[in-house]
Amino acid sequence: MRCIVYKGQREPDAYLYVRDESILEDLPEALAERLGSLSIVMHLDLAKREKLARVEVDQVRSALEGDGFFLQMPPPKHLLDQR
Repeated sequence: MRCIVYKGQREPDAYLYVRDESILEDLPEALAERLGSLSIVMHLDLAKREKLARVEVDQVRSALEGDGFFLQMPPPKHLLDQR
C-alpha cells in the first residue's frame, strides 16, 4: 500500500497520510483549515514497512483503507519535554 505524507503549515509536527492526492479534495473542512496549505514530505510504501516513528503502521493502513487518510498529531508537549 503506497501513500503520500503531507505536512501542514499551521500545525507543527502534524502529518497527513493520504491514499492518493484526490483524497485532499474530500478532507473535512475543519481539518483542512486546521492544517493550512499542505506540502509533500515523502512517499511511503506501507507494505514494506513494519514500523513508523510515532504511530503504528497497522493503524495508518487501516485508516487509509477506511477513510483514505490518517492524521498523525504530535505527542503532547509534556511528553516532548521529557526527552
